[in-house]
Amino acid sequence: MASRRASLDAIEALMRLSATVESRRRQLARGAGLTDAQWRVLEEIGQDDFLPSLFARGRRLQPAAVSRTLRELLDRNWIRAVVAVGDRRKREYHLTARGRRVLARLASARERALVAVWDAQPPAELEAFSRFAADLAERLEAHHGEVDAAG
Repeated sequence: MASRRASLDAIEALMRLSATVESRRRQLARGAGLTDAQWRVLEEIGQDDFLPSLFARGRRLQPAAVSRTLRELLDRNWIRAVVAVGDRRKREYHLTARGRRVLARLASARERALVAVWDAQPPAELEAFSRFAADLAERLEAHHGEVDAAG
C-alpha cells in the first residue's frame, strides 16, 4: 500500500504530465493553423465513420460546439459535407486534399516530438508506464462510476 505522500506526489506528477501533454497538443495545432478542437474533429473525420452527435456525446461536448467546429472546417475547405445516401437529413463528412495535408503536417510534427521525447525513454519503462497508466485509468473510471451510482 502506497503512503499518502507517495499517492499525492503521483497525482501531482500526473496532473503536470496531463497539462503538459495538452499544452503541447495545442502548440502542435497552432503550428498547423488550427485549434485543438478542429484537430480532434479532423482526425475523427479522417477515420470515415464520423457522426457529429456521437463525437459530441463521447467527448461530453455540446452539439452546437461540434457544429461550430464543422462550419469552421468547411469554411477553411478542410472538409466537405455531402448528403447521406438513404437519409437526406444526414450529412457525411470527408477530408478534402487540404484537410489531408493539414493532418499530414500534424503527423510529421507529432512524429518529431515522439522521437525527441518518448523514443528517448527506455522501452521497458515505457511499457511499465503504459501498463500502470491503463490500470490506473480503469480504477479511476470504476471509482467515478461507483460515486455517480451512489448519488
